[in-house]
Amino acid sequence: QVQMVEVGGGLVQAGDSLRVSCAVSGRTFSLYFMGWFRQAPGKEREFVAAISRNGDSAYYRESVKGRFTISRDNAKNTVYLQMNSLKPEDTAVYYCAGRRSYDDIPNYSLANEYNYWGQGTQVTVSS
Repeated sequence: QVQMVEVGGGLVQAGDSLRVSCAVSGRTFSLYFMGWFRQAPGKEREFVAAISRNGDSAYYRESVKGRFTISRDNAKNTVYLQMNSLKPEDTAVYYCAGRRSYDDIPNYSLANEYNYWGQGTQVTVSS
């Protein structure tokens, strides 16, 4: 059973930076395509970023391009989301998600493409 645990959320001011991490159990992390999603109160869960198994390819939603960076360390079974220039509209619960896949997931922005999810970590950006 794969488990994913996010840490690193918190309360910051607009313009600040924050890094959230997701630690994944098991010895096959390098076989997983990984993504970050977020969900604000009263809104649908939305795609934020995704990364290929070896970290060579990364994908972002338009509103976070240039501000957020997804990365992974396969030796540490961890995926990261570095968030810079945070805005109040980035406030949400952030979830990591994963799917074992030989190739990049074509529909990587769809939540139902992922098999495993963490419990989420709250990120709050004050204005």
